[in-house]
Order: sequence, then structure tokens, then C-alpha cells
Amino acid sequence: MTAHGLIDTTEMYLRTIFELEEEGIVPLRARIAERLQQSGPTVSQTVARMERDGLVKVQGDRHLSMTDLGRTLAIRVMRKHRLAECLLTQVIGMPWEEVHIEACRWEHVMSESVETRLVGLLQNPRFCPHGNPIPGLDELGVPQPGSAGDEMVSPMVTLAGPTAVSVVVRRISEQVQSDPAVMLKLKQVGIQPGREVTLAASDNGVRVTGDGEVGSATAELPRDVASHVFVTRR
Repeated sequence: MTAHGLIDTTEMYLRTIFELEEEGIVPLRARIAERLQQSGPTVSQTVARMERDGLVKVQGDRHLSMTDLGRTLAIRVMRKHRLAECLLTQVIGMPWEEVHIEACRWEHVMSESVETRLVGLLQNPRFCPHGNPIPGLDELGVPQPGSAGDEMVSPMVTLAGPTAVSVVVRRISEQVQSDPAVMLKLKQVGIQPGREVTLAASDNGVRVTGDGEVGSATAELPRDVASHVFVTRR
């Protein structure tokens, strides 16, 4: 989702920096411009304002780092976003591939009291429907079970070779979730958290075979999509 028409652009910028860090990508203004589909000057002006407000710092190598206040706000907005996704899929029944964009709206208006009630309603979720951890749950009084289950994951594209290999899908990055058509394609071939699929390298990316909604299915994923799907070896 772009930043145009958002209720709180500052929150979206902070969430985008959080996303980039989560994916191991250096947070640069150029990366924010790409993800939010904004011009370079617009991003620079917004980042300058956020720096004046004590939310981010522009380091000597031009990468952005969040201050303690900025990180606290980023964690809160991402927590609201992922809790909203859980509500939309588990309670409201919205299609898995569509919830990300809707949650981008909810994340800016959800109160902490609603979050707390959601945690109880959803029975203490730890992950969003796309497999990403929900951050900052301790702030809502939810005990965290430690690092159990936090396996070392790899981008799908790095494990695909000439010989087919079985993997388990663990999480799908926020970047891919912004395109419902791509997400539907992933679902149709069985690329969802906890599902097992088989990978092999193809000329243009990765060939994936899995159990989709109507039985076994195969799809070709371009590298820029396969690099944002994280898996573990079976």
C-alpha cells in the first residue's frame, strides 16, 4: 500500500523502516521511496521532519536508524497491523491474500484497549497469518515463550538448485503481501506458513510444487518474489 491517503504517514514510514530491518535490508530513503511509491524529495522532506521530531537519525553512510521513541512507535504500529490481520482472517473470514492492505488502514486507528481484547479473543497469537512474529506483545501483558520455534530461515531463492529440495514455508515478507494477485498465486500453490513445498531453480527464478486449494500445483516464481518467501529445510 502506498503512503498516499494514509491516516498517518509518519507511522507508515516507521513501519517501513521496521520491515526493512526485519528483512535484513539496509533502511535507506531510496528503499522507502520504492516501497511507498513516493518521490525522492517527498521522502527526504518527511525523513527530515521525523529526524527533527526525534524519531529517526540519518547516519553518516545515509542509512536510517530509529531512536528509542521511533522504535517504540514502529513496534506498536506493526503489532496493530498483524493483530488486525489475525482478526480479519480468523474472525471476519477475509481472504488470506487480501488482509494486508485492509490491515494497513486498521493499524492507524486501533486503540491499545482494543488490542488487549483482540489478544484474548485470538487466544494469544504470536504470528500473523503470513508467519511473521507479532512484536511488542509484552507491552500488552502477554508473556512471551522465549525463542522456541525461531528457526534459522532462508529466502526461498537461496535454497533452490538444480535438484528438487523439500522445504517448509515459515513466513512471507510485508513487501510481497502488498500485491493480492501475487499472494493469491502463492496460496494456490500451497505457499503458506507451515506448509511443505518442493523447490527447484528455473531460468527466471524458482519452480515451486505444493498442495494448493485444488490439489497438487506448480508455479514459477520470479526471483524478486522468491527472495521474500522465507523457508526452512525439511
